[in-house]
Parts: sequence; C-alpha cells; structure tokens
Amino acid sequence: MRGNEAPEVRYERLRPADLEKRISRMPAAYLPLGTLEYHGPHLPLGADGLQASELFVMLARRIGGVVLPMLFLGPDMRTKNGNEEFYGMDILSFPEEQPRRLPGSAYWISDSLMTALLEGVLRNLRRIGVRIVVAHGHGPSTRLFRSMREQWEEETGLLLEDLWGAEIDEQNGFMVDHGAANETSISLALLSEYTDIAALPPEGTVTGIAGADPSRHASPRRGADLVARCLDDAERRILARMHDET
Repeated sequence: MRGNEAPEVRYERLRPADLEKRISRMPAAYLPLGTLEYHGPHLPLGADGLQASELFVMLARRIGGVVLPMLFLGPDMRTKNGNEEFYGMDILSFPEEQPRRLPGSAYWISDSLMTALLEGVLRNLRRIGVRIVVAHGHGPSTRLFRSMREQWEEETGLLLEDLWGAEIDEQNGFMVDHGAANETSISLALLSEYTDIAALPPEGTVTGIAGADPSRHASPRRGADLVARCLDDAERRILARMHDET
C-alpha cells in the first residue's frame, strides 16, 4: 500500500505474509455467493456476486478480514422440458406459460452439491485461522447457508453470518429482490460502470426481474443509503459475535 491507497483485502491478491497479518488482526473471511444469471437488460450477469464482493471489500477495509473469490454456481428451482433445463427466473418470469431460457443464465447446481462445496470452503478457511465467515449474494445460496448455520457452526467451530439483518424488506435489506429497484439501486451505487439504467423500458413490467420497477424506484442515492445501512448493521453484528466468543 502506498500513501493513502486503500489496503488490498482480496484473498487471491494477497501475498502469504499479508494474508496471515490480516487474519491475525481480524480472523474474518467474506464469501460472495454469486451466479451468472440474467438480472434484466440493465445489470451485469454477475450482479449477485459483484454486489456482495464490492460490499465485502468495503466491510473488510472497515473492520478487517479478507474477501474470498466469488462462487458463481448456486442452487435454485429447476425443471426440465425434454433435454432442456430451466431454472430460477426462467420459471418465475412466466408463471402462466412454459418456462423460457433467459439469456446468459449458466449457474445451476443442486442443493447437495452446493452444500458440499460450502462445507469444503469452511474446512479450508478454518485451517488458516479464520474464526467467522460471512456469506451473502444469490438468494437461494444465502438461504441454504442460513439453513445450515447451526449445524455447520457446531461441526466446524466457526461463526457464520450473512448480510440479512432483522429487516430484509426492499426498503432496508441488501439484495432482497431480483434485478428490481433494490438490486438496481445497489448496482448504481457500487457497479455504475456495468449498469445501464437506459436499457430498461421507461415504465412497466420487465421480463426476468422481480420486485419494484427499477425505472421508477431505483437511484444511486437509494443504493448508497442501502449500502451505508448494511455496512453499519454488519459491522455491529460481526463485532458483537466476535466479542461474545472471546
């Protein structure tokens, strides 16, 4: 780090001594749960993991710890029609019709495979001295992580958290819709170079998103407010859990 340059916190970019120093000071690892998934015509295909990654970098620079590379595979609802598979918003976007493949979505794995993958991540993090793992991103992945939290904490001795606090509605939560006003606002604040609000129709239903109309209700200011609120809440909860365990 030179001058006032922000410290590097991304695991894969750290040298061994830098990693060990960061873990010794704050034994936290942040895991972005991503997908490669259609989030409307205006957001990048990696929106889930990218939003979580950017937030985690800010959090690691604030309270310490390291940010892991994004996992871009994840579970979701799934169906088949002949040899073709459909999942997630392929199905939900067309409730009265046959599913349709949305462009760019390429991420599905089974719950059992995702469970095994996350268990492997946790074992590897424990061996390098991590004490708390914070995972967040794709909704079905985050819900699976939450559902296994008590069991995995008992089995691994790690503390596990995510970014959904007490309030996870669209006004207060972080990544609580699909490509709609909440995620679009966050992307405008954190991923402006990859977000094109002009690609949306001026008003009305957009295939492949779920939630409040982003063309009417999304803004960089709303995104910045959501990010600030989430950072404050995550810092409070993570430090409280670390303190309770010491």
